[in-house]
Amino acid sequence: MSMFQLPKSAFAADDVLDVHANGAIAIEASTGKVLYAKNADTALGIASMSKMMTEYILLESIKEGKVKWDQEYTPSDYVVKISHNTSLSNVPLRKDMKYKIIDLYHAMAIYSANAATIAIAETIAGSETNFVKMMNEKAKELGLKDYKFVNCTGLNNSDLQGMYPKKFGGPTDENVMSARAAAKLAFHLVNDYPEMLKTSSIPKMVFHAGPGEDINMQNWNWMLPTLVYGSKDNGVDGLKTGTTDFAGSCFTGTAMRNGMRVITVVLNATDSKGKSTKSSRFDETKKLMDYAFSNFTVKEVYPKNYQITKHKTLPVLKGKEKSVKLETKEPLRLVVQNGEDKAYNPVLELNKKKLDKDGNLLAPVKKNEVVGKLVAEYKGSKDYGYLYGQKSASVDVVTANNVDKANWFVLMMRGIGHFFANIWGGVTSTVKGWF
Repeated sequence: MSMFQLPKSAFAADDVLDVHANGAIAIEASTGKVLYAKNADTALGIASMSKMMTEYILLESIKEGKVKWDQEYTPSDYVVKISHNTSLSNVPLRKDMKYKIIDLYHAMAIYSANAATIAIAETIAGSETNFVKMMNEKAKELGLKDYKFVNCTGLNNSDLQGMYPKKFGGPTDENVMSARAAAKLAFHLVNDYPEMLKTSSIPKMVFHAGPGEDINMQNWNWMLPTLVYGSKDNGVDGLKTGTTDFAGSCFTGTAMRNGMRVITVVLNATDSKGKSTKSSRFDETKKLMDYAFSNFTVKEVYPKNYQITKHKTLPVLKGKEKSVKLETKEPLRLVVQNGEDKAYNPVLELNKKKLDKDGNLLAPVKKNEVVGKLVAEYKGSKDYGYLYGQKSASVDVVTANNVDKANWFVLMMRGIGHFFANIWGGVTSTVKGWF
């Protein structure tokens, strides 16, 4: 088994939320601001949360026209065999039937159907082995760290009856990922393909496996408003659960309340006694979501066209005007903790490559030319930073107007003016020296 897994009772003594999970994280979904983190960078088992990557690659393939929703798939012997393993989450697939990709997608996203997931992998890449290669490559492309995919489902390879992709792992290996990496994947899934939430929020659906063989699929995300651990106002509409003996009880959740979306991850969630239960991953997720929505708000701290005090202009060399106005290109939105509205300072960071050694822009200058960025510098006591490591939020600072280059006559007269100004400055200094 993978060396990444932590002992199943690794709780932090200083965890103010008392989150019972080996790894956990909560982020705001539009900015990637981390609101809470616990052991977020250790690779742990993720089980069927792996299907988020399969889903991402499928949605990307649909967008690029490589696969179509109404495209039909005939099950391979591998897929048929796995689909009839009733000890796994599955819908039974038949060799004499053809299934549309949209239906296999629903089975994967709603019911965590494992054979349907392998079917999607085979459709996209020809084989699960080729698809797992794509999964690892996509993870790197998305900037994930602390991960390893050995199959497309999140099952332990021992459940694949000897047919697992042998290029990526051994007979008992399993997918691993850190809480932060899972949050990054969910962040991209929600922001790049928000339409997927229409599927992840479906509580129940029927899958037509064959003549007279309809399967009632209930979403394993029991926090959806109409299911057993849900409530009508919790805002939960995704994403993916996962459970194996190795990974424990896992869940990547997302919810929208009052215009703010939060993404949470818990890995090996347990009750207070360290026991994994049906409700533990949802209980710990509720802690994270309630904390996030009760303590943080997305606010526009600096509006579009904002000018920084003492930095409203920038000198321009050889221009018709001697300076150009600066302003923010877009508004700067921040996730602000309650009571910390004034915990940020606006700081201008200029792009030195745009300036000469004396800090001047060289004419001509075009309107909306990016010359730097406005950084919201946090002055509070505790901050988890952002999902991708940046410490502060920022927005581009641009020139507010054009500055044409001055003609030769204007430049000459300025030169003469500077010449006599220097002479006069020398004379006055000498005269002052007499007294």
